[in-house]
Amino acid sequence: MARGDDPGAVRRSGGDADPGLRDPHRGDGRLQSHDASAWLGDATATDVRAPQRPRPDGRDPDGADPRAPTDRGNADPHGAPSDAATALPWAAEAPEPGGADPLRGEPVPRRVPAGRARATGPLYAALDLGTNNCRLLVAEPWHQGFRVVDAFSRIVRLGEGLSRSGRLSEAAQDRAIDALKVCRGKLDGRGIVRSRLVATEACRAAENGAEFLDRVEREAGLRLEILTRETEARLAVAGCANLIDWSSDGALLFDIGGGSSELVWLEFGTGRRYGSDPTRHIRAWTSLPVGVVTLSERHGGVAVGPQVFEDMVADVDDLLAGLTEWRGLEARLGPGRYHMLGTSGTVTTLAGVHLGLKRYDRRRVDGTWLSDFEVGEMIDQLLAMDFDDRVANPCIGLDRADLVLAGCAILEAIRRRWRCDRLRVADRGLREGMLTELMMGDGIWRRPSRGARSGRGEGSGT
Repeated sequence: MARGDDPGAVRRSGGDADPGLRDPHRGDGRLQSHDASAWLGDATATDVRAPQRPRPDGRDPDGADPRAPTDRGNADPHGAPSDAATALPWAAEAPEPGGADPLRGEPVPRRVPAGRARATGPLYAALDLGTNNCRLLVAEPWHQGFRVVDAFSRIVRLGEGLSRSGRLSEAAQDRAIDALKVCRGKLDGRGIVRSRLVATEACRAAENGAEFLDRVEREAGLRLEILTRETEARLAVAGCANLIDWSSDGALLFDIGGGSSELVWLEFGTGRRYGSDPTRHIRAWTSLPVGVVTLSERHGGVAVGPQVFEDMVADVDDLLAGLTEWRGLEARLGPGRYHMLGTSGTVTTLAGVHLGLKRYDRRRVDGTWLSDFEVGEMIDQLLAMDFDDRVANPCIGLDRADLVLAGCAILEAIRRRWRCDRLRVADRGLREGMLTELMMGDGIWRRPSRGARSGRGEGSGT
């Protein structure tokens, strides 16, 4: 069978499949931004390739216990979520009271409690190979959401040196493929019914990105698609939707990645808000060609003083200044009208430091509200640390110590241009968005018709 005829293959997108986004700048040097009217609803998914025979002891081929909820690989403290279930972003009619927003006093959605120790329902998988991390989630539908039954996260720095050479180095490819082999081992023998396996900015930007994905298929047995920028932004919205404060006029969502940073302007308007599909409220979006890896390589990430930090902020602000479609946002940012929603290692680090965690705890970080003052205070605190102090902090560690201030600089540039009273922290995003769309596409949470609920469906008689 020819490769293009493989029914189990994921469609590979990017490059010429996304011609409007290949060059992130217009001819006049201004950053290309996108209005929601041009939104592309790409939601490709596929079955996992044929599984291998599981080991007799029930463990994955790499020796990991499949019942363990996480495998942190090389100890990315932010990547592997707990086994608690995630509420479906827009399935419920109204939020369940599970506590109060400390800054607004309103109820916030409660996380569905973890249930069974082992999965018994159909399993879905989402894999995200980014510029800095390789992450996998395996989950089963659970009430009006899903429950994570296995996860993996490893910092691989696939985009290391990419901004200088334009290519993925052999060493970076080796690290990524080693991590992907672990992911393949976790998928084999699981009976995954649907999956989506994607690569993002590093593979989009690299001259040898497609060549690398061919190598991934040969050596790790996984076929990845290159996700378009607009689809990446939309999936981030879908993955974080149940952390939106629907009583606000809107929200500014940002996802600070390793090689790019996505921003989405959500505007709610009047009428029904909570319970609606959040992607329908997208006013505008953009993808900045800058992330924590590229910015730290440009300015240095080890010795970052106030001047280096301001130089980083200025680089990002130059990109934001070109977003002509976003100029109406400033007029809408009255007190309490909008809030920020951040999904990235940068904001989860800030929240962990703010909470004084001795060990990173996703259950405490995900959904945390920070005031604008607290965000600024945490950035100043990290900026005052030297490299060794950042390494010693349990919410940062060696793998992030040279990247975290670059992420803070990106956040600071966003804050200075669009000041909001509050920021909500999301330890979720792209993978959760993929899982949500896969399950919704299979009708997992489809409600019965009113007639069926009342017993007067077609052919029921009276």
